[in-house]
Amino acid sequence: MARKPKETPASPESKIVAEAKERFERCQEFESEFRQRFIEDLRFSNGDADNGWQWPDQIRTTREGDARPCLTINKVRQHNLQIINDAKQNKPSVKTLPVDGEADIEIAKILDGIVRHIEYNSHAEIVYDTATEFAVQGGLGYWRIVCEYAHDGSFDQEIFLRRVKDPLTIYLDPDIESADGSDAKFAFVFEEMAKAEYEARYPSEDAQSVVFGDDTQSDGWISKNKIRVCEYFRKTAKVDKLVNHPVRGPVRLSEIEDADERKVIENDKSIQKREITEPQITWYLIAGDKIIDEKPWAGRYIPIVRVVGEEIVINGKIERKGHTRNLKDAQRMYNYMSSANVEYIALQTKTPFVGPAEAFEGYENEWSNANKDNLPYLPYNSRDEEGNPIDRPSREQPPVGANAYLTGMQNAQQELMMASGQYQEQFGQQSNAQAGVAIQARQRQGDRATYHFIDNVARAIRYTGRVLIDLIPKIYDTQRVVRIVGEDGTETFAKLDPEQQQPLQQVPHPSIADKVQLIFNPGIGRYDVTVEVGPNYETRRQEAFNALTQIMSQDQELMKVAGDLLFKAADFPMADEVAERLHRTIPPQILGNGPTPQEQDMQQKMQKMGQMIEHLSTELQNARQGREQQDTNIKAYDAETKRLQALGQPLDPQLVAHVATQVVMQMTQTGAPEGAPPAPPDPIQPQQQPQNPPSAGFSLPAPQGQ
Repeated sequence: MARKPKETPASPESKIVAEAKERFERCQEFESEFRQRFIEDLRFSNGDADNGWQWPDQIRTTREGDARPCLTINKVRQHNLQIINDAKQNKPSVKTLPVDGEADIEIAKILDGIVRHIEYNSHAEIVYDTATEFAVQGGLGYWRIVCEYAHDGSFDQEIFLRRVKDPLTIYLDPDIESADGSDAKFAFVFEEMAKAEYEARYPSEDAQSVVFGDDTQSDGWISKNKIRVCEYFRKTAKVDKLVNHPVRGPVRLSEIEDADERKVIENDKSIQKREITEPQITWYLIAGDKIIDEKPWAGRYIPIVRVVGEEIVINGKIERKGHTRNLKDAQRMYNYMSSANVEYIALQTKTPFVGPAEAFEGYENEWSNANKDNLPYLPYNSRDEEGNPIDRPSREQPPVGANAYLTGMQNAQQELMMASGQYQEQFGQQSNAQAGVAIQARQRQGDRATYHFIDNVARAIRYTGRVLIDLIPKIYDTQRVVRIVGEDGTETFAKLDPEQQQPLQQVPHPSIADKVQLIFNPGIGRYDVTVEVGPNYETRRQEAFNALTQIMSQDQELMKVAGDLLFKAADFPMADEVAERLHRTIPPQILGNGPTPQEQDMQQKMQKMGQMIEHLSTELQNARQGREQQDTNIKAYDAETKRLQALGQPLDPQLVAHVATQVVMQMTQTGAPEGAPPAPPDPIQPQQQPQNPPSAGFSLPAPQGQ
């Protein structure tokens, strides 16, 4: 018995290609019906008089063959544009929010500015609008997020948004559960390129071998001049272990470089551990059965964002549609009634003339084409041979349009409004609502009926923000200066340093005096994303200018304290300069530059403390002066006592005390200088009056007992 040849094990590359083809077949089976209806809805919403896409092919061919009118009055497009243009005017904007304790609100504002910078560089308004148009008209639109080098002379990468001009070139995982598609495990993007471009880009690959799947909606992957290649995004789960490091805190076990330390931590049961899975995405470029390129994707999300019109799964089948689907029958009815009304009038012969036969005798040639040709005059016989008068020929009443057709057109138009939820007020037409409040209520009713389209766009932009916030610390992984775009379009710059240990630092600017430079690390902390839906900044600024103008015209005093805000909102030359000059005339307290209430309270307390200190200083000075005066008095008292003792006569102690007291009081009143000696005694007076010696001009009291 012959042995069977040993099967060669499949290579990893062939396994990935086989997996991709199997998944692609699942996507085709799941979305085949929707994609066919997507094309039909897209054609119908863009139908016009030339392409005739709003008429079934068989009916249109039959009517044109019978020379019957086949009119297309496309009202569906106006209903769709009402939603699309409303979405353009109320563009959602990404708002970053800090989540954990390591995140910083200032870094969140910087990330908002970086996201606006990415949108500005990518012409995001075109990216978003293209997907919105497809979602409203057909039910599904996409855009992509890509990473490319900043320019040819740099190794730094930048993040860009790219529009998808044909949503049918993308297949997303049919098993997604989240509405934004963030949990998709795989995705396909097909690109059609010229053979010459393919051979120039991939010279080692054979163009004739490019076949992928069973394409039932086109002529095959290889046409005469073009080839299709497939981008395949594949998400896998990397299993790791999170450990609570005694020093470093929560850290992945794979990030511990020391093998011995890793082993000790893994065997230590006292250290908290748990299994985690981290998504990893790989990008493949497949041509036929070959992988011709392969790269890892830095983010944790597949960078394909979808915008859905309306979506529901019924009995395992996807039912996805846009705004067009529910308007098709009413639009067909309107086209048919318009065509029938025109046909009723235009295809009838012109109204003939009616009169007696005698009136036309001799003028048959003129009257034979009177209902077709415009003749300057028509002769007729006014009398017969006997001279009797003949009635004048007259034209019959021309046919009028049938009321049934006109009523049918009105009914069809009303059904279009009922099916869309958009009424005449939405389009600026007259209606039975006359009051302004009633008109606004009807307009809001129409906005509510189609708001789910605007909400789906906001959901897609929110998911875009999540993808960008996840990518920024991974793509901007080297020191660089990044541009930050403000909400009003102003530009600032900040330095990104992924090696910095703090989330945010403010240092003196290296080239601009009195300025600080922000240095931040976006890799520290966790951030989440929300969206704000509303008019764009230019619209809100114009509304603010109108409101401020009206308010300040009624309150002239407000112009003195808020005039700079009025001119900031203005949109004319030199308005900013006027605003700056007015700003300099406003008191700092009104601008909020003065002290806060807490600071004012502190200043008052400091003033009171200063007054108290000054009072205490005065008291201390007075106390010092009093002490010096007391010392002077003591010295004077001592000097007087010694003078009296020098007279050599015994004196009564009470008399001595009385004399010294008078000396001190006199010095206090006359302000004798400190340390001044008392007046010298008169040497004659003691000899004349030895019993009562004078004391520096003082009279002594009479001795007791005399």
